This record gives sequence, structure tokens and C-alpha cells, in this order.
Amino acid sequence: MADLSGGLEPVPVTLCPPGEAPPAFQYSPDSVAGADGDIDPTEITFPGCSCLTSSCVVDECSCLCRGENYSRLCLRPTDTEEYTRPVFECNALCRCGESCQNRVVQRGLQFRLEVFKTEKKGWGLRTLEPIAKGRFVCEYAGEVLGFNEARRRIQAQTSKDSNYIIAVREHLHGGKIMETFVDPTYIGNVGRFLNHSCEPNLYMVPVRVDSMVPKLALFAATGISAGEELSYDYSGRFHNLPTTNREQKSLEEDNGLRKPCYCGSRTCSSFLPWDSSLFSMLDTSSGSSP
Repeated sequence: MADLSGGLEPVPVTLCPPGEAPPAFQYSPDSVAGADGDIDPTEITFPGCSCLTSSCVVDECSCLCRGENYSRLCLRPTDTEEYTRPVFECNALCRCGESCQNRVVQRGLQFRLEVFKTEKKGWGLRTLEPIAKGRFVCEYAGEVLGFNEARRRIQAQTSKDSNYIIAVREHLHGGKIMETFVDPTYIGNVGRFLNHSCEPNLYMVPVRVDSMVPKLALFAATGISAGEELSYDYSGRFHNLPTTNREQKSLEEDNGLRKPCYCGSRTCSSFLPWDSSLFSMLDTSSGSSP
């Protein structure tokens, strides 16, 4: 059984009911290098800012060259954008203080959360206290894998296995795509217990602190009440954007391979998100990597 209360996180996570336990895994509050050793998320490669104040400000801090990230611990809204903008926090080499307003995700959990057994979805995660819109809730932490190890693990899965591997694709200038694979199956944090919802109360934002390897941070998309289950959209759509016609056609074609969704929302699509391009890309008949 995993120890969900120990470690380095400032707020304990409780397990309910006490008589049951989720599948065994090693608890880690932060992502770690995967078994392949290709990527080390703990390596510090970013230079630090030279700010001598207790809290950095825009126009003076190199970490805030893209604008202010947070306002009173809340992620600044981007309601007019289809995708989230890059978020870079101050890091271990920065000269600003630990109380800098640009240090949020790296501080870890700040809310009391509880792992619990749901009626139809297996284990889930809920908050024991109210959470304001825009606040950081938790990270989706696990082993950060290289492409080949992610492919091997996906190919080894059966239809009965739960898939925890997440592939995050970030679109860069010039048409390039940066991919990050995180797998909390064997090593991870409370993020592994988050269920999917077609109308989620969390959304994922890649946040970078010490290097280009992002922390997959989950922020409150709306005000969340105490006792409410936490969820996010597994498809990665930002701020609950409607499904496009092209996406809907692809999903309908793959319905035979997808698992049912039990989120119970008004706009439930009946199935969990399915990325057919990922699995076709990882087909054993293909001898090349993207």
C-alpha cells in the first residue's frame, strides 16, 4: 500500500475508506526520471534571475519576460486564448526569495485532498476544502519517459489494464511539436487518482521551473466546493472547448475501442477520450519514431 501522507508535501493526503487500499505504487510528490533514464526532470538547466527583491516583477525579471503568471496565487486567466501560454516559474538558481509570487507549482500541495472509492469509476480524488478558481491544485507526477519506453509500455498493455500514461503535446513556433510522456503507474503522486470528466473542474498547464521538462500542473477551472470530486479532461482540451467536427468524426470511428465514460455530466460523450494517432504511431509495424 502506498503511503499517501508522508514525503515532502506540506499538506497530507488522506485515504478513505480506511479499510481499502488503491493499487500499490511508490509515492513521489514530484516527477522522477523514468526507467529508461533518457530524461531527468530534476536536472537544473535554466539560468536563474538576478532579482534581489523578495518577489519578482514584470519588466525586471528574466523569468517573467512573457508576462506575469500569477495574481494572488491564481493563474492569470487566458479566456480569450485557445491554448494556454507558456508558464516559467523562478527556479533554484534565482536570487529572489522563496516567497516570490512566481513560485507556486514548485511549492506542492496546499489543499487537503482525499483519495476515495467512487461508485463506477474506481478510485477518485476530492478536495476537503474550498478551492478558488485559478488556484494550483496538484501536479500529475510520475516517471518522465522517453519515446521508446513510452511506446514499449503502451504496447505491453492489455484491454483490461488501466492506462496512466499521459502524452502532452505542445505546439511550438515553426510547426514543431514538443512531447512529454509521464507515467505514474509505478511511481507517482495523487494526480494518478484524478478521473476524467467531460465538464471538468481542473485543467492542465505545463509549467517549467528548472528545465524544459515541464511539471504537468492542474489548476481550478472554476470555484470548487469542499467534498467535490476533482477531474480534468483527458483529451487535453483547454478550458473545456467544444469538440471540433473533425475530432467528433475520429471519435465515432474509434468507439469500438474506447472505454465508457461515467462522469455523469450534461455533455458527457459516453466514452473516455481516445487518441488513435498515438496508438497508430506506436504500432509495432512501424520502425521509425516521429
